[in-house]
Amino acid sequence: MSRMMAQRRRYETSLDRIGLAIGAGGLMGGTIAVLLMLFGGTFAIGTLAIALIIGSVLTALAITALAAFPWMLLHAAGRRGPVSAALLGAAIGFVVFLGGQTWIYGLVEMPAMDARTLLFRWASGIATALVMGMMSAGIAVVMWRVAYRRTD
Repeated sequence: MSRMMAQRRRYETSLDRIGLAIGAGGLMGGTIAVLLMLFGGTFAIGTLAIALIIGSVLTALAITALAAFPWMLLHAAGRRGPVSAALLGAAIGFVVFLGGQTWIYGLVEMPAMDARTLLFRWASGIATALVMGMMSAGIAVVMWRVAYRRTD
């Protein structure tokens, strides 16, 4: 019975809710930027306000550039639930942050280092990317909640 209910459950969105979701995701990214600045020891209000603005704008742009097309494909395929949003957000966050930590996966010239240092760099990059992937999944679920409404 619950399987039939899950199959009938549909989620719909509208253009205005999509815009609000991108804004909510951007604001969450800006908030994460402020928290990282606070953990780094920056407490100046002006600097934190700038971090919020820049973090929000860059996060909204990144969401639009990186997640719009894959999400449109998932939406068209009927995969519109919160689990799909979380998995896509986690995957994109992990890939982007791991690439940022590893000189775009070694595609650009990196500083000279021995194999042991390189191994630790990759391990650190994977650990950081996992944390950021979880944060990205949280952002994606919040955006999904803002954008979608269930229609039965």
